[in-house]
Amino acid sequence: MVKMAELSTLESLLEMGFERNRAEKAVANTGNQGIEQAMDWLMEHENDPDIDEPYVPPVGNVLGEEPDNQSSTEQLTLAEDTAGGESSYSEDDLSGKRPMTEEEKREQVKRLEELMRVKQAERRERERAEEVEREKQRRRQGQELLQIRQKLQDDEMKKLADQRRKEKMEDKLARQRVKDKIARDREERAQKFGGGAPPSTAASSQPAVCSTSSPTTQGPPPTKKEYDESRIQVRLLDGSTITTVFKAQEPLAAVRVYVQMNGNTPEGQDFTLLSPYPRHIYTELDMEKPLKELGLVPSAVLVVTKK
Repeated sequence: MVKMAELSTLESLLEMGFERNRAEKAVANTGNQGIEQAMDWLMEHENDPDIDEPYVPPVGNVLGEEPDNQSSTEQLTLAEDTAGGESSYSEDDLSGKRPMTEEEKREQVKRLEELMRVKQAERRERERAEEVEREKQRRRQGQELLQIRQKLQDDEMKKLADQRRKEKMEDKLARQRVKDKIARDREERAQKFGGGAPPSTAASSQPAVCSTSSPTTQGPPPTKKEYDESRIQVRLLDGSTITTVFKAQEPLAAVRVYVQMNGNTPEGQDFTLLSPYPRHIYTELDMEKPLKELGLVPSAVLVVTKK
């Protein structure tokens, strides 16, 4: 006996214009639960990559296949046992449903097409709602990402501001150290050379002693002060200057590195250092010599020139 429910759903899908392969898959995968479930399955799986692959029905569930002889015999035996051995099935039941007329088929197809339009409208509305939700989610993620980037930028700006404040403080302390050293040097020179009487007074009070005294009676010459630091002022390419203090035993290369890090020399631009008075251009060999050996202690002015 033909499975009429499956054939009815399958025929309806074929009348609506669906390909047989897809229609058979829809009926089989929905368990023959009706035309609406089959249509829903088709609309949900119409974009599957294997939707048009040949349909292979499972064993024992071939659409339109006659049941085996044993099942038919059992059904006929059960029918004969009911109602005193008379069959309770009519001739129409055994032969299947009455074939639909063309008018009935058109009406059914029309109803099914209307149902499909409704299903498609519902599907479009559902997809539109899902797209709106995805767009909202994308915007939320974009805002969160923007907030994270803004926080990173704020943290970086704070770090740079702290670094600049620290550099300014260090520069201020360095300038103060230079000022204090200059003041101490002035005091030492004043105490060393200004402690005796003025030369004019000494000459007027003791002219004979000054003229007759021998060199052996004079005191020892003043000793030269040993400086352990050097205040270096560097004039950059644009005319601006930077100043800092180095140890007297540091090499000239330390000054060069300081200019590279704190000057406005373009990255990759090679340069040389020179003394303007007297003019002297320092070579690579000079870079390894201490500032004291190069005569740059206690203070000096250097000029940056392009190499």
